Amino acid sequence: MADYLVINAYLVIDRGIEIAGGWLAVTDGRISAYGGPDVLAPSAARTIDAGGALLTPGLINAHHHMYQNLTRAHAPAVNGSLFEWLTTLYPLWAGLDDENVYLSTFVAMVELLMGGCTTSMDHMYVHPRPQLIDAQFRAAREIGFRFHATRGSMTRSVDDGGLPPASVVQDEDTILADSERLVRGFHDPAPGAMGRVALAPCSLFSVSESIMRRSAELAERHDLRLHTHLAEDHDEDRYCAEVYGCTPVEYLERVGWASHRTWVAHFIYPSKAEIDRLAHAGVCAVQCPCSNMMIGGGSLDAMDLRRRGMRVGLGCDGSASTDSASLWLETRQALLLGRYRNGPASMTARDALDLATRGGAACLGREDELGHLRVGACADFVIWQMSEVALAGALSDPVEAWLRCAPAVAGTTVVAGRVLVERGEPQIAGLGDILRAHAQAARRMQRLN
Repeated sequence: MADYLVINAYLVIDRGIEIAGGWLAVTDGRISAYGGPDVLAPSAARTIDAGGALLTPGLINAHHHMYQNLTRAHAPAVNGSLFEWLTTLYPLWAGLDDENVYLSTFVAMVELLMGGCTTSMDHMYVHPRPQLIDAQFRAAREIGFRFHATRGSMTRSVDDGGLPPASVVQDEDTILADSERLVRGFHDPAPGAMGRVALAPCSLFSVSESIMRRSAELAERHDLRLHTHLAEDHDEDRYCAEVYGCTPVEYLERVGWASHRTWVAHFIYPSKAEIDRLAHAGVCAVQCPCSNMMIGGGSLDAMDLRRRGMRVGLGCDGSASTDSASLWLETRQALLLGRYRNGPASMTARDALDLATRGGAACLGREDELGHLRVGACADFVIWQMSEVALAGALSDPVEAWLRCAPAVAGTTVVAGRVLVERGEPQIAGLGDILRAHAQAARRMQRLN
């Protein structure tokens, strides 16, 4: 007997496998069977009627900075360039402690669940106090969210020609020792893992060449993935040319990061030859459409990168730049941006869904069990909720309607076989208390008290 059965759904199992009026069975946190109306479904302890709605794999967020929801839409920073935005907010983020990291992570994960995201990484690179990532894992475990922490780092402050204040950077030995500690305490390499750790020096202009090399060596030793921002801004190009005498991609190759372990955020300004080289090396990239458009810095061409052999995922990026955390919104924006850039035949809703599912799983190194709903996959999926008014007349293609006939929200979100959003509402104990505490922490950080 299955733990539960979803019936009467338009199932998207994987690219090329869709079933109208289908059913999906879940046993022990895994997909145990699926079928159409002409196939007998197994008995189950609980049945969920999807009411004919679209059911897809859970979306995967491949780039985020969760702590930034404490400074959303912060007025002095909203109209600056990337570097201006960073230098305005770094002094505020220097006030991070384990309590407001816990609160911001908790809120971010609930928000992601409501937008159909079932797995997310987080790039935590500001460390004014020790052991902040521990608080993130505490939030993830309390919620039941599938979480990949990336141990970010910065070594170069304003005193060394960088952007952040000295209070949020660390020395290399401290960074590497804490990385080892996190791997020992939180990294689960087993199939179905709810928590993993990757290494993520922040950017080429905020860390030393040595920490890039040493992080790559540590990742090789522990079989970890590597993440950083790359080719995001023309200021980065100029900085890299002046300091290292090369382009950002050439620098990445020089420090030993051009490998299958690596996924990079933004990747807006590489040359075609550089794209081809990193694609051949197995590097993945993340598009963050809303954040890139909000800051006005351009965005990668997802379909061109895919044609060149590079796997591409989607990310919300920081909640102080987007300023939301909805993977559905990012997926829709990726579709619109792709078609605006290259024409109406260049990208479909299914292409965008593939970025948000299979593409994100590739970035995290988990294509075998995430981003699809084949038998044996993790039971991470979403039943989408849209109003009858929005869907009126949309009769021929539920997947296209999902992104075209906006807005959509997660009616039901399931992670590892657990229902965490139901009828559009988070099923999270104590959320009201968390939101009140978060509001107080945000006021303190933005110096509004």
